[in-house]
Amino acid sequence: MYHLTEETKDDWWEVEALYDLCFTPGREALSSYRLRDGIPPVPHMSLVARDDGGILSGAIRYWPVMVVDDDARYDALLLGPVAVHPTRQGEGLGGFLIRESLSVAREGGVARVMLVGDAPYYARFGFSRLDSVEMPPPTNPDRVLAYRLQDGAWSGVQGRVTPVTPSCQTRACTP
Repeated sequence: MYHLTEETKDDWWEVEALYDLCFTPGREALSSYRLRDGIPPVPHMSLVARDDGGILSGAIRYWPVMVVDDDARYDALLLGPVAVHPTRQGEGLGGFLIRESLSVAREGGVARVMLVGDAPYYARFGFSRLDSVEMPPPTNPDRVLAYRLQDGAWSGVQGRVTPVTPSCQTRACTP
């Protein structure tokens, strides 16, 4: 059995070690990491899963981003990374982390979530390709996926994904 809790500052390095174990060296060179530089993950959305013995088995993080075009700014959350310890893979823990965290997002009034990932895997959770939004290069556009937590949340949203600026961390940037 797994116990989900919000990630705390005490979990940070253990979660980072899990990401290092699960992903290739150089993961921090990916374009999605440039959107995270100097920005803390969303606290109540970033979760850790521990087994009954307290061993970290999985983790998921979310980051605030904006989609910006000439006329508008739209708040969104960038999901990722999500990781499951190799000894726990195949047990459905990754899916559990995704579903539970999306439920937390919905309850918190979040409208839209996006990620860069494998479309066939994430489609089972309701993610679909997001054609009108551009991630920083060199991101494959086929891997930019969206999930709507509110009806029409992605309707009309287009532009470039940018990091949340310090001024937007204290006020809403959605028109």
